[in-house]
Formats: sequence, C-alpha cells, structure tokens
Amino acid sequence: MRLLNALAGRRIAKVSGTPGKTRMLNVYVLSVGSGERGAVPSAANPAPVPHRKEPLPAPRSLYLLDLPGYGYSRASQTDRRAFRLLITHALNRPRLAGVLWLLDVRHEPSTDDRAMQEIFAGQDTRVLAALTKSDKLSRNERARRERELRNALGLDDDQVIATSARAGEGIEDLREAIGELVGGAHTA
Repeated sequence: MRLLNALAGRRIAKVSGTPGKTRMLNVYVLSVGSGERGAVPSAANPAPVPHRKEPLPAPRSLYLLDLPGYGYSRASQTDRRAFRLLITHALNRPRLAGVLWLLDVRHEPSTDDRAMQEIFAGQDTRVLAALTKSDKLSRNERARRERELRNALGLDDDQVIATSARAGEGIEDLREAIGELVGGAHTA
C-alpha cells in the first residue's frame, strides 16, 4: 500500500501491482509525535521494519488497520461476509479515532462505496477520505472529481484530501488531518 508507506516515510507495507491483494487484516503502528515509524508483526507481516527506538505506548501510538478491499470482485460470499463482520467489529472499537477511507479519485463511487458510507453514517464514524492517484488527473479535473465525490458521498470539505503516493501530493496535508482526527478523537 503505497499511501501507507508514504505516510510512514518508509517501506512498512508490501505493495502489489495488482489491486485487491490484501486478503486479511494487517496492523501497523505509527508512533505519534516522536518521528518514529514502524510496523508491528502480524501473520501477513512477520518481519516488520525495526524501530529506531521503542514506539510510544498508546494513546501516543496510532494503529492503522489495513483491511481487504471490499470491492474485490473475486472474493467469495464467505470472504465478503467475514469482511463485513470485521468492519463492524473494527468500527465498534471504543478507542477508534476514525476511518481513513481510500478512494480512487478517477472512479465514481461504487455500490460498495455507497454501502460503506451508510455503514460509517450508521455507526457515527468519523471519516477522512484520501482520494488516491490524484497525479493521474489535471488540476482542474482533480478539483472537479474531488467536488463530485465529496457531494456523492456526503462528505465535508475537510474530510476529503486528494493524494498521490507516487508524486507525494497531499501526503503532508493527510498527515496533518490524521493528527487532527486522532487528537480530537476523545474530545469530540
């Protein structure tokens, strides 16, 4: 996942050339405020990038859960059902600050995107949408698509950030927005 690596400032997640390769929950921890970044071990990531020093304990650590893409067309009904349960469980965590929702800026919201928005709204989940692959569009087209996606999914201006992991566009803005999301999680 290129965006996660760009946010971390180093390679902590494997990146595949084929979308939909994430088949299980992967957990990463980014230490907030110390400049330390790294991954925690999991079945999918048994050899994480070593920390330069010990990560800060929660709540100063930000846990990122990389979930399988819900729109992955070749997933079995059993896998889709398991994914829905995983999402529901994750959204009901008491310490959940919010969701970083990755959407390809080039595409219209899918049926699954709209269903996910309904789940977020039903759970009263704070959402930050990272519109990926913004470097693939002209500045005018990107602004138009940003506005269309924001309106289609009922998101506010401050909930949407156009990003490109390859070009580095929007990464710092996304880091700041995540910091605000996490910082306001227990005060809102």
